[in-house]
Amino acid sequence: MPNGQWYPPEWPDRIRALAHGTLTPVQPRRAATVLLLRAGDGDGNGSGSGGAGGGQAVHMLRRRTTMAFAGGAYAYPGGGVDPRDDARRIGWAGPSRETWAARLGVAPDDAQAIVCAAVRETYEEAGVLLAGPDAGSVVGDTTGDDWEADRRALVARDLSFAEFLDRRALVLRSDLLGAWARWITPEFEPKRYDTWFFVAALPEGQRTRNASTEADRTVWIRPADALAGYDAGELLMMPPTVSTLRALLPYATPAETVEAAAARDLTPVLARASLGEDGEIVLSWPGHDEFTKRVRDEYTKRVRTTDGTP
Repeated sequence: MPNGQWYPPEWPDRIRALAHGTLTPVQPRRAATVLLLRAGDGDGNGSGSGGAGGGQAVHMLRRRTTMAFAGGAYAYPGGGVDPRDDARRIGWAGPSRETWAARLGVAPDDAQAIVCAAVRETYEEAGVLLAGPDAGSVVGDTTGDDWEADRRALVARDLSFAEFLDRRALVLRSDLLGAWARWITPEFEPKRYDTWFFVAALPEGQRTRNASTEADRTVWIRPADALAGYDAGELLMMPPTVSTLRALLPYATPAETVEAAAARDLTPVLARASLGEDGEIVLSWPGHDEFTKRVRDEYTKRVRTTDGTP
């Protein structure tokens, strides 16, 4: 049975164009996404059985099928960096910008913007805010008309995240995040992202909701159950999502997971595509053999027929 690995039909043509030099890769945009975790077995979407990773659930959203990129796929809250968050100093708690820069492999201003993107996107798409009035607290409730007005202004980019924090007299709690992985969109994609994946525990007193216009469903689900759905071909996912879910399995609680993030390898993962002599496409992600795909499409069949190859 095929699994639920996302593979758009236009990829073969784009991969061939890249190989033949007729497609120029676009520069990837910086982005961040967050695996938001809570204790428990999810919300009834999985089996609820025990086993590795059975003590925590992860918040996932299903992208609308009308989305041009990964429509119908399950993912985490996330999105692109807002350049306005690069240099402006904001209320900040936890590891310094310089510490985050060393961890993420970027300059301090870039580190601030990436961490801001992680926190902002989690608020925009899940209604959860990793910020508080001081370094030892977190906002307890983000519901209400005034909060929703600010959230919508953030989504529309009418309000920068720095301005939002200043307006609310809040400090960003960078200590609540752990850097988990880094993946870069393949060179043959028309939209590319250099994405840092973070883990964080759901703050006490806050609840998630589907606040994203890009999602038609959200779930709390055990990593093992999400992976079982993927392996059975029932849940569509991209390789970074599957890989980060598998990496959650050894950990029983959100606290253990966030603590383990400090030792995670953040070497970027970038897909590679090659063409065989018969036109077959081989797509692989270094270090992640389970995602290797060998594609024989109509073009391949024509080449094999022309060459007389059975």
